[in-house]
Amino acid sequence: MESYIMINCRKEETLQETTDTNHSTDSSNIQEMQNLKKQRKKTYLEGILENLGLEQYHREKLSFSKILGIDEKTITDDPGEYKSNVPMYFLKKLMMINVTARNIKGALSAANLSPSELDVNNAADTPEDNFDDLFDSPITDDMFNPLDIITALFLCSDGFVQQELALKMSMCQFSVPLLLPNCDTKQCTLMLWAMRDIVKKYRLPDLSESKGFKEERIVLSELPMISFVRLGKCSLSKSEILNKLLSNSEQYHDTFVHRNMEYGDSPRKISDGLTEITWYLPYGNKNMDIFSEPVAIANLHGDIASYETQYSFLCHTSAAVFVFFDQLEPECKLIPNKSHNANIFLVGNQMNESLTPDVLKKIAKKLNLTKNNIIIKTKQTNDGHFVKCLRKAVSSVLTNPGLKMSVEQMAIIAHELGISVDEDSPECQAGKKHAESITAGIQDTFKFKEKQFPLQGQIWKELTFLEKEEFRLRKLGSENIENYKSDIKIKKEEQRKKQSSYGMSEVMRRFISGISSKERGYFLKWMRMNLDNLSQIKLCGLRELYKEKCKDSENKQEIKEIDQQLSNSTLGTEHFFREMGQMYEASLYLPETDPSRQQLQHLPRLCAQLLLDGFFLELVDGDASNIPLRWVSDVLSQLNDLVSPKNKILVVTVLGVQSTGKSTLLNTMFGVQFAVSSGRCTRGAFMLLIKVSEDFKKDLNCDFVVIIDTEGLKSPELAQLDNSHEHDNELATLVVGLSDVTIINIAMENSTEMKDILQIVVHAFLRMKEVGKKHKCQFVHQNVSDVSAHEKNLRGRKLLLEQLNEMTQAAAKMEKKEENKNFTDVMEYNPDTGNCYIPGLWNGNPPMAPVNVGYSETVYELKKNIIQVLGKCQSTSNNIKEFGEWINSLWTAIKHENFIFSFRNSLVADAYMRLCTEYNKWEWEFKKEMYTWVTDAETKISNFATAAAKTEISDLREYMTLLKSEAASELTKWETMILENLKKYFEQPEGHVYLVEGYREEFTNSIKSLRRQTESSVFNQLTAAIDIKQGLKELNKIRATYTEKIEKSVHVLIDECRKKKVNMTDRELDESFNNMWAETLHTFSPFAQQTLNVFTSVSLQLQKNISPKGGHACELLSEKSLQDCGLEPFTYTPKGHRENIQHKLSGFLPVKDAVKAKQEIADSITSACNDCVGDKIVRKTNYHDTYIQEILHIIDERLNKTDVDTDIEFEVSLKQHICGFAAREFQKMHEDFIEENDPYRRLQKNKEKFCADFKDVFNKRDQCQKKAEEFTDQCLKPAVEDFVYRSLGLDIVDKMLTREEFSTRISFQYSILLNLISKRDFKSFQSYIFSYEDFAKLWISDRIKESFSSESALCEFEDRHLQSCIDRINAAIEKAKAEKTDSLKTFVENICKELGDKLVISQEALDSFMVLNKADQDQFAHWLNKCVMEMKEDLRHKFKDIPFETKLTHLRVKPQNELFNRVIGCGKQCPFCRVPCDAGGEAHTQHFASLHRPNGLGTYRWTVSKKLCTNICSSLVISDIRFRCGETNDQSHPYKEYRKIFPDWDIRPDGSLEASDYWKYILKKYNKNFAKAYNAKRADIPTCWKRMTKEQAKESLKKAFYIK
Repeated sequence: MESYIMINCRKEETLQETTDTNHSTDSSNIQEMQNLKKQRKKTYLEGILENLGLEQYHREKLSFSKILGIDEKTITDDPGEYKSNVPMYFLKKLMMINVTARNIKGALSAANLSPSELDVNNAADTPEDNFDDLFDSPITDDMFNPLDIITALFLCSDGFVQQELALKMSMCQFSVPLLLPNCDTKQCTLMLWAMRDIVKKYRLPDLSESKGFKEERIVLSELPMISFVRLGKCSLSKSEILNKLLSNSEQYHDTFVHRNMEYGDSPRKISDGLTEITWYLPYGNKNMDIFSEPVAIANLHGDIASYETQYSFLCHTSAAVFVFFDQLEPECKLIPNKSHNANIFLVGNQMNESLTPDVLKKIAKKLNLTKNNIIIKTKQTNDGHFVKCLRKAVSSVLTNPGLKMSVEQMAIIAHELGISVDEDSPECQAGKKHAESITAGIQDTFKFKEKQFPLQGQIWKELTFLEKEEFRLRKLGSENIENYKSDIKIKKEEQRKKQSSYGMSEVMRRFISGISSKERGYFLKWMRMNLDNLSQIKLCGLRELYKEKCKDSENKQEIKEIDQQLSNSTLGTEHFFREMGQMYEASLYLPETDPSRQQLQHLPRLCAQLLLDGFFLELVDGDASNIPLRWVSDVLSQLNDLVSPKNKILVVTVLGVQSTGKSTLLNTMFGVQFAVSSGRCTRGAFMLLIKVSEDFKKDLNCDFVVIIDTEGLKSPELAQLDNSHEHDNELATLVVGLSDVTIINIAMENSTEMKDILQIVVHAFLRMKEVGKKHKCQFVHQNVSDVSAHEKNLRGRKLLLEQLNEMTQAAAKMEKKEENKNFTDVMEYNPDTGNCYIPGLWNGNPPMAPVNVGYSETVYELKKNIIQVLGKCQSTSNNIKEFGEWINSLWTAIKHENFIFSFRNSLVADAYMRLCTEYNKWEWEFKKEMYTWVTDAETKISNFATAAAKTEISDLREYMTLLKSEAASELTKWETMILENLKKYFEQPEGHVYLVEGYREEFTNSIKSLRRQTESSVFNQLTAAIDIKQGLKELNKIRATYTEKIEKSVHVLIDECRKKKVNMTDRELDESFNNMWAETLHTFSPFAQQTLNVFTSVSLQLQKNISPKGGHACELLSEKSLQDCGLEPFTYTPKGHRENIQHKLSGFLPVKDAVKAKQEIADSITSACNDCVGDKIVRKTNYHDTYIQEILHIIDERLNKTDVDTDIEFEVSLKQHICGFAAREFQKMHEDFIEENDPYRRLQKNKEKFCADFKDVFNKRDQCQKKAEEFTDQCLKPAVEDFVYRSLGLDIVDKMLTREEFSTRISFQYSILLNLISKRDFKSFQSYIFSYEDFAKLWISDRIKESFSSESALCEFEDRHLQSCIDRINAAIEKAKAEKTDSLKTFVENICKELGDKLVISQEALDSFMVLNKADQDQFAHWLNKCVMEMKEDLRHKFKDIPFETKLTHLRVKPQNELFNRVIGCGKQCPFCRVPCDAGGEAHTQHFASLHRPNGLGTYRWTVSKKLCTNICSSLVISDIRFRCGETNDQSHPYKEYRKIFPDWDIRPDGSLEASDYWKYILKKYNKNFAKAYNAKRADIPTCWKRMTKEQAKESLKKAFYIK
């Protein structure tokens, strides 16, 4: 008892010393003490934890998700200045399995350093040296012993963190807590659960020859335990001696913390009573092993007199107990308990003379010990000899240990002694019970899986085969594609029904119950450990055998069999989740109301919650090489819902050869728990979620980091065994596609042997680049021991880059993307920064080797680098939902044999749609601006040299030059603006713009093309307007002369009549006026305007157009007069014998009818040209050569775009026909214009007005009101009406563009098809398929009419423009009034001049108005204001009364044409099914369509049966079927290689396999109608098509066009 009391006193003294020290410290520490006194309610432990910054975790334990989170500290090396940072710094380093974790010197503040340490840099400033400082202790009581930090962390952590701490400490070869003390309760806990996860592998002597090994969970291993304890004071460092005992002479390692370690001599505050355990495990080599048998070593910190419970526990559980002491009294009462068999050894240090042989003899006799049980370190004994003696003693015990006990068995002893066991918690026990109810009955894993997991066995593998075959069609043979695919679909449904028929097994019911319970964390951990224990014994041997056989590629069959055995013997929680996924997927084939389906609907959310809790999700089933897409998608969708809006993610993936430490690398880097074992352990791919802390989100721009661990890629030799090369390719493509940063793990310094593996990786990167994803990779070279590896390997890195470039070229050739020459073309890679050299994992030979500190530090540097790279990433899948979409689209494309060719992704489609929408907006703004500019320019030209002229220039040609210069500037300004918009668009961080980076050049070219086309159109319009104005100049001059002469004659007549001085009646005045009119007109010189022969002009333009085509074309042109052309509708007649035969056979054979195709293109071009002619005629203008040039341009453009093979005869005859018709129409238009503008005729038109004015002047009537009305009606009203009609077209287009269907071509297609299916009208479908352009024009016109069917819709625009004109006119009147002019003529001209930039005011009407005008200026202005208001109301009523259709004919900009040109695109059609191209921009180089249709809808039928064909080109292009057409010279050509014949078409396979359901449904519904219309027999409709509904068809449209 004396010893016991002494220990207690010593503890009190320690406390008192701490207080004294605190009194002597600075004021801040005094304040801290006062605060502590105020909070006396806090326990001693709580006070310590507060100092360590862990107080918050005392009750709310530290969780795994907390320590995994990524924050600023993740990439900072500086632990900070506060003691409270120490535990987390230790934890961070331990999670990185860094053996320097316990070296906490960097984490302590400068305040903790001794004065001598502090003053070392200030020595020069000290006037007198104080040598007392040299004797100060560097250790103060407020420093923390590493054991206190470990104890504190274990006390503050939950069970799962404790397990992870124990596991990482064990990997570092640190001892782990066996009995954890609590200084407040004076209780200790057996850390059984904490050690459950430690698995050790070692070789027993009898296995050394076979090279076999034993692998088992260490708590289950029945091993002898040797315990080391201390009695009283001991000058020897027991822990340090133990470290030497366990270390080889050439490699010392600190397993236990001891006093000679840094801060190891700091007073222990809470760790006294801590009992630690470690294990010595043999390597199987006599020369290297210290002990040939495995042994557990326990170490109790503190005096056993103070910790009797712990000592008693050790005596009961140990084979031997070594008691260290300095001094033993003969009357020592340390008597072994008779109830245990522990062999007691006394280990003394001869420090004083009282320890004599006599004393030892008495003690030995009392304790019944032999001489061999006593070891004394004399003053002459050095440490080496002393350790040797200890080893000998331990070895003697191991020779006949007597007691062997597992840690699990120790729990019984603990309970007996009142020691709590961490596993006794209710949650842990409930989880254990639940898990054992499942695992207890498992005897044979293979049989268990076969019986309990029927859904993931052969059925799932069969489904996998069917899914891939559905895309690849490898076994199609001569069968009809759609029938074959229909059969596959039915087989898939049968397999799903078969799955559903099994129902839920009892095991799965229990499993789902377990993961639904509150103790699911414990349940899953128990499940994993129990299952690992079951398969460990068998897998251990198999894995070793597998590795051995793999060294020799001759053992191919054996390797294959072992691999299969490995797969069969493996049983983990992933198999349960896999079965759960299959149950869920199968349930989706049941009716929605089915109870079996409803009871499984909660599973995705349950699994999503597990992901949030830190459990993994299996993405790829490695056994079946497939992804349960619907299951994974729904889990991720639920996860997205759970975390939204905080759902942004970044993805890190690792790829590499099997067994190269990929999982270990990820676990070390991120602290995660991917399965780690020898051999090929990870199968498929698994994902984990790591939360990013709030303060770090702004740096990473994400809420979570997703980590994906993958199955190792096989070496080429092994890949041949089971065709897994394909599986490896699929896996690599998937994970590279999903990740933002890919780690390529290479387990050798020289990478030449990696060539084939790198080939797979390069393929994957190339594929991603081609689908719009160029991302980052990091090459990790493992097992590089040399510190200068990075410098030495400069040549190696160059060689690696050369190989990568070589492989890129080979991959590019295979993928038919040969423009990629270098590895850096497909991804961002810098050989200097993109390579990381990591030393080997172990520092020495396992099992006793700790983790190499170089490994941990280098992995940490890699982690920092990767997090920095992630911070710069533009993630492809910005959020979890989009990540799910990527998985879907990538895997769908992977299921095809040609990935790039098959890839379709909703995010890429969405990004492309957005780009098209933005481009269309810019394009319309540009066009609208130029329409407005041209309209204003034409207004200025019309007002040139009139009172309304806005320019001082008098020469029309000079004015044209000025306008063209202005137009060029305006065009350049807008072109630059749109190019800048495009540049900014691609710089924005949102919207996945980098996915459509490949289209940037096309859209840039489209902008330049738009500028060229607009420039040509603008210049043509300016030229025409100027030329027509020039042509009117002479006529206007003559008309003005006539008017002047008439006015003079009228004045003469007035004077004559007034001289008579009699009142004349109106009749007499009329008679006088008529006589004067006739006489004056008789004096006019005869004028005959020359009428142009438009046919001659058109012929000349046609000749210019045709002459570059060669002499034969000119001959053809001269054979027929233009006057004889265009009289009848154009009919194409077959040329030559071949065309004739084809035309006749096309009625009943599936041959291409060239005659029909040419007739269709001719009709389409004729229709477009007729519309153009109609637009010109409506304007009632004069003919100009630019009109026929425009028509010839339309013909050339359409002929160039068409896929129909047209010859020169066809082109010439079509141009003659169209030009003949146009010339006839233009000739009439020209003659009407000449007649309308004849000066004599125009004068006669004004006779009545002149007569009325004559009478008013003669009778001296007030003309003000009348003249105001005349000016308003003749000059202003037509101008305002014209302005409104010139502006309305743009407004209607603007309004229509707010509708979704006109935003992009794809939206337009979707809207048309949706509208068609709703109408249920076969004729509409027929019209859509065969006269697409006409149908589209009509459809657009109907939409416009529908939008403006109500009066108010258009009235709003009309009123706005009308009001703007009225405001301008009123402002002009007020301005003219203010200028105080001296004549009415000047007053009116000033008004006109003010309005001349917007309104075209007729000079003729103005001249006519000024004749005989004697109105008073002020009165005129007064009445003019009133008339303008009346005009506003008149026009408003007039607009309301005009039907909308009539208004459309008056519009300058035709909305239906603008919208048609916007959505019709390039006009190219699929060469097989004739569906129109959906690509955006004018200058795209690749044509594509979102939705292809059965060829039967394009009149294709089978040769023999005459039945309509059901094949769809999106299926044909992946089949071995062949086609023939004119382009192949009627030679058979494989559909797979259609790009050789049609290089500008991109026909992608049907990604969803349901996208073309729309047209399948239409052919099914109208099979009879189409057969009749095409003079064929009905198609054989596949079984699956017959079950399709209208709703499915509509849904398929959404999928095809990616409509949300």
